[in-house]
Amino acid sequence: MSPKSICVYCGARNGKNATHAHSAEALGAAIAREGWRLVYGAGDVGLMGLVARAAQQGGGDTFGVIPTHLLAREVGKTDLTRFVITETMHERKKVMVMNADAIVLLPGGAGSLDEFFEVLTWRQLGLHDKPIVLLDSDGFWGPLKALLSHVVNEGFAEASLLDFVQSAPSAEDAMAILRRAVG
Repeated sequence: MSPKSICVYCGARNGKNATHAHSAEALGAAIAREGWRLVYGAGDVGLMGLVARAAQQGGGDTFGVIPTHLLAREVGKTDLTRFVITETMHERKKVMVMNADAIVLLPGGAGSLDEFFEVLTWRQLGLHDKPIVLLDSDGFWGPLKALLSHVVNEGFAEASLLDFVQSAPSAEDAMAILRRAVG
């Protein structure tokens, strides 16, 4: 049985709140300690770089996927266990999800939200049944969780949509969810 792989979506920036950087480092280190593989966007900047470096420092397996047009902008981290270059963002997202057993969303911007909504939509449509976890450090994802509830309350999605997403206030809590979900 091969080790589990955790896809982490997160910002290419650190953001203003240092708690998010600490969460990224804690998650990367915890994934490595568990003997799992980190699957992420292959950047060496922002939270992406922090989660990857923490996983590497912990001796973890790292699988990065980056499209050609972001190699310079996101500073492609070529010292990963596996470094994959794709032609498009769509291809990047597909390769990441197909090589993961679960998804964790750390704080991030529009790109992270795009990745989250794509995997949530795919889950809603039955295209996968992988756990999706919001690492809600310092309440960052509170507005997103409120939006998802609003969408359900307004009748644009079944209540089951909310069951597809779990929330954890810390990396430790996210790991507990992942252990139960993917063992």
